[in-house]
Amino acid sequence: LFMETHMQKYNTKKLSNIQSLILYFFIFAFLGWILETIYCIFELGHFYNRGFLYGPICPIYGCGAIILLTTLKKYKNNSIKLFLYSIVIFSAFEYLVSFMLDALFSAHWWDYTNDFFNLNGRISIFYSFAWGIIAILFINHIFPFLEKKVNFLLEKTPFILQQIILNTSIIIFIIDTFISCIRYIK
Repeated sequence: LFMETHMQKYNTKKLSNIQSLILYFFIFAFLGWILETIYCIFELGHFYNRGFLYGPICPIYGCGAIILLTTLKKYKNNSIKLFLYSIVIFSAFEYLVSFMLDALFSAHWWDYTNDFFNLNGRISIFYSFAWGIIAILFINHIFPFLEKKVNFLLEKTPFILQQIILNTSIIIFIIDTFISCIRYIK
């Protein structure tokens, strides 16, 4: 009882909204990396790091989650708007990221050239519709489920440790991004 009361008193501080978004960025970037890794194992038959970074995160998934949470979550109760807006926003986002990676590093992390109704191999109608469906699943099921688990863990984790983990993750991410950029510029 003393320990539980002490932990409740110890954890009165909470992450700010920005810190929470950064935390979710890392969680979903990591889950995206896992998804890409599993896809590659099934597609290629072996492990292949499809991400831009050395570390086990795909920032495009983290950014996608943050876009959903900050701009499209308000359409939770309107699946048609959520679906349509997600198609437009994520197709534009995917095209822009593909264009930037190509312009900066002359590299392609995905190519939809052989897919039906694609635009310069950067986006395709199939994946655009997939983003709409994923957005509905994410906003209505995946995020609420994960948010409960994360909040439970945060309640049990001392605030100072939350800060250390978050700040360490940011520093590692910056270093990894810098080193990865050097790798692709060469």
